Amino acid sequence: MILGPVSLVDCLVFCIFLAPQLIWHVGLVRTCLVALQALPFLVLQLPFQLVRDRLARPMSPTASLPHESTVFEDVVVRCVRYAFRAIPTSVNRVFFSKGVALPFLRWRMLRHGYLDCPVHWHEHRSREGLWIRHKPDQPPDLVVYYVHGGGFALGSCYFYLEFLLAWHSLLVDAGFQNPAVFALDYTLVPDAGYPTQMLETLQGYRHVLEVAKDASRVCVAGDSAGGTLILSLLLQLGSETQTLQQKGVSTVSEPSPLALAVPRTAALISPWVKLKSHLHYPSMVDYLNRQTLWKYAHEYAGAAMLNQQPASPGSCVDEKLWRAASPERGYVVVFGEQEVFAPDIGDFINRRVRSGIETKALRFDGGVHAWPVASLFLSSTADRRLQGLRWIVGQISKLSDTKMAGKDGGSAAALRLDQVDSHGLAR
Repeated sequence: MILGPVSLVDCLVFCIFLAPQLIWHVGLVRTCLVALQALPFLVLQLPFQLVRDRLARPMSPTASLPHESTVFEDVVVRCVRYAFRAIPTSVNRVFFSKGVALPFLRWRMLRHGYLDCPVHWHEHRSREGLWIRHKPDQPPDLVVYYVHGGGFALGSCYFYLEFLLAWHSLLVDAGFQNPAVFALDYTLVPDAGYPTQMLETLQGYRHVLEVAKDASRVCVAGDSAGGTLILSLLLQLGSETQTLQQKGVSTVSEPSPLALAVPRTAALISPWVKLKSHLHYPSMVDYLNRQTLWKYAHEYAGAAMLNQQPASPGSCVDEKLWRAASPERGYVVVFGEQEVFAPDIGDFINRRVRSGIETKALRFDGGVHAWPVASLFLSSTADRRLQGLRWIVGQISKLSDTKMAGKDGGSAAALRLDQVDSHGLAR
């Protein structure tokens, strides 16, 4: 199921669903105070910035989104940038909560003529999360295990449900007979910190393997902090495999429940590779900023683990461990050229390639953080809304083809870097 673009009416309805949830979870007085504090930005700064950057002077990639972006895209990115920097986390997390996201999705479905979801999905209580199944009574031929982003403190699998339903639909179009998606709903900071989220990600992966029956049918995936947790999961799997091998246990001939097999591939959208890195740069375009990100990182991992793996996967420089941890067919990575994480993601890609790990990457020229997720809600044309997802699905389809498994793998480095210009065209 792929719904049409978000409209201004949708935005109004979202605010209608949001208001009572803010009052309930944050309180009327605090909600009003936050709204009053935002008024100068909304009434004065935002209109001035739009006129200055879009009309009064030539557009620069270091000043704002590319000029091909719509006013709606530009406004929302600027509002998210303000919220990320200025609004307390306890307020922001309500925007992404189940109480807002799920009724909003149901409204969007109703507006597009769906009284009920045409795709089967259900909550899974024992492993907090959502299952999306094409044929629930039959075993899946592919499972995408998705871990959402949000700085470990925001987000929910319900906020990502429309995005994951679109992903599932594209997998069916790509020829998979019975694809499935499991989206983890992990504990958020400050309710718990590391290692709780990593352990929940590991438990979720164990659950996915029970359903998929074979790790070669699994693609692990995540965006932003979800990408961190996926990489932490892979390092944990690699470490357990190394430990058993050192003890003389063959994980191939003598499978052990203590060592779970690595998945077929990993799809990472703007992964937060290293929690605090000098490679994070102060982008003038991205809606994220280094200072707030590093604050979130400290709240998640604490001072002891802030620069230690597996909490901060990019801190691991053991290439043998990375080879043991990396998926059978390597990585598929999508990121934006202008996002805070771009240099760090580029460094991650280069390191994996130098280690002989197959890696395919798509970089959006002028793109901001997690653009394949954001564009589904912000962009107005089908090509622009779905291009990132279609590319990911295309790569997963190729890497899931058992006939191809050995043709370009092995110890030789394999990298394909695609670029998408600001028009949304691959080149």
